[in-house]
Amino acid sequence: MDVSAIARAATSIADTGLKQDVALAVQKKAQDVQASSAQALIEAIPPVPKASNLPSNLGNNINTTA
Repeated sequence: MDVSAIARAATSIADTGLKQDVALAVQKKAQDVQASSAQALIEAIPPVPKASNLPSNLGNNINTTA
């Protein structure tokens, strides 16, 4: 093997490692953006209003024989 082939192989290996590091950083950033977007959507959901005009016993039991 000549010296230039060894240098090319070393450069190729280094470039591959750098590309993987960059891809991983981009993926982590994308996950952070998605997490913050999901959190904003969850916080934007309005609270469920209580049905004050229903009897107090309604909704306490589930009829499983129907």
